[in-house]
Amino acid sequence: MTEKGEQLSRIRHSLAHLLAAAVLELYPDAKRAIGPAIDNGFYYDFEFSTPLSETELKTIQKKMKKIFNTWKKFERFELSKEEALKEFKDNPYKIELIEEFSKNKEVLTVYQSGDFRDLCGGGHVENLADINLDAFKLTHLAGAYWRGDEQNTMLTRIYGLAFETNEDLQAYEHKQEEAKKRDHRKIGKELDLFTFSPLVGSGLPLFTPKGTLLRNLVIERIYAIQSKYGYEQVWIPHIAKDELYKTSGHWDKFGDELFKVKGQTDIEFVMKPMNCPHHTQIYASQPRSYRDLPIRYAEATTNYRDEQPGELLGLSRVRSLTQDDGHVFCTPEQIEEEVKKIVDVIRTFYTDLNMFDKNTYWVSLSVRDPKSPDNYLGKSDIWDTAEKILESVAQDEMLNYKRIEGEAAFYGPKLDFMFKDALGREWQLGTVQLDLNMPGRFGLEYTDQNGKKQTPVMIHRAIAGSLERFLSVMIEHFAGEFPFWLSPMQVRVLPIAETHNEYALRVVESFKKAGIRVDSDTSNESFGKKVRKTKVEKIPYFLVVGDAEVKSHSVTIESRDSESNDTLKLEDALEKFQSLNR
Repeated sequence: MTEKGEQLSRIRHSLAHLLAAAVLELYPDAKRAIGPAIDNGFYYDFEFSTPLSETELKTIQKKMKKIFNTWKKFERFELSKEEALKEFKDNPYKIELIEEFSKNKEVLTVYQSGDFRDLCGGGHVENLADINLDAFKLTHLAGAYWRGDEQNTMLTRIYGLAFETNEDLQAYEHKQEEAKKRDHRKIGKELDLFTFSPLVGSGLPLFTPKGTLLRNLVIERIYAIQSKYGYEQVWIPHIAKDELYKTSGHWDKFGDELFKVKGQTDIEFVMKPMNCPHHTQIYASQPRSYRDLPIRYAEATTNYRDEQPGELLGLSRVRSLTQDDGHVFCTPEQIEEEVKKIVDVIRTFYTDLNMFDKNTYWVSLSVRDPKSPDNYLGKSDIWDTAEKILESVAQDEMLNYKRIEGEAAFYGPKLDFMFKDALGREWQLGTVQLDLNMPGRFGLEYTDQNGKKQTPVMIHRAIAGSLERFLSVMIEHFAGEFPFWLSPMQVRVLPIAETHNEYALRVVESFKKAGIRVDSDTSNESFGKKVRKTKVEKIPYFLVVGDAEVKSHSVTIESRDSESNDTLKLEDALEKFQSLNR
């Protein structure tokens, strides 16, 4: 964290204390739990004797400002376990923390400002003047189980925003308002892309014809780009014996997130959370020679994970997620070339989305934490080689990369491609991961030039990642105004009057034959209403046809993104849109 980031975190943590002080003054019987700094501000969890309303936040905020004027500094005091238990004897949450900290032999400290004292490890501003009272705001309430365990008491969490300046606060709030307008759940409903049904279940999206077309367009573009590199499509079932995932290690990794399935036998099955174990079994289905490698499998298939209900969010966090998955089995000598090919696919795909720019992307070269070698599987020398290969690729491909320690997967290092959307939010989308573990766990082999058995390297690759999450990002990034190639409907033909309907339908047929996704509006609505409807649906282009266009065998082209229009002969318009579709 930068020095500025650390200072902002201290401001936010200090405000959490101020919030607790104000709540206890206004609601003396409230019991406080914990109150950390978070990415955009702070929160504090409380147990109230009567429900709190969001209308009361203004009163609490006003009280915070009044109390702040009486504070001089944060003072630190060390307490024995007995002293701490006595001071917080009426608070079961603090008592639990005191017992836990004492068991771990941690020093117990409280911080005091004015008359307010709280159990805390520190991290406040050294000078209270650094806190700008015009740069924070209490925003909303939420329910939160104590320590995130649904078996525990449900507490009331009070959230606040906090920044160094009022300008920063206003800029953040403006960005949040823009995010609400771009919310993929809102736009997805407006554009009729997907829906959820209580009869199907939360976290299980249903895609409409338009939404399904959007999914297919993404997959088709990825397959088209990678086809030159010899990827072959495979298909796997959606369930497998639990033994498969115990062997792969996913049984331990995913634990309670696994959906378990019982059949008519005693064999226990699992809804697949990942595809890689299945793909290893296709590789293992016959003997392999070094001459066969590399072998490249690709598949777009759905996985299932039993996410907590409170964590589900539109398409961003679901229980059924479709991965544009791919796995390469190769020799150690082939790693660098194969990774470069995957990088080329990622670069091409995101360039088509106008996102592969040095200002809008960077790559995390995710390597081991040298301080925690036991967290990773495999020999150190193999890891050294793998990390050097990935860094060499990043340099050769002139990627905008940073070496990030501790972010490697437990089975190998990786390249994670991070992209900024239109609001500056950062998302991890494409990834290339070297797997130094799973091939050995499954006993995968190939025969080398000397007739000896060797273990292949496995490369995991995803271009879009989870398709549902990717689409949530794209919907919000483009605010539903997708690039031409990605738009479910690309062109609409609008006849000015009923007498122009016949020509409009002939235009539609010509465009369909040229591979353009097109329809027409020959309804009895006014021309103005037809135009407004087309704009609401965010269709990239509409073609106006009237007397002049019928006579000259032309169309007048109007764009979603521009106020200008252009009249072209029909054949020239066809050529224009075919070029946009490439």
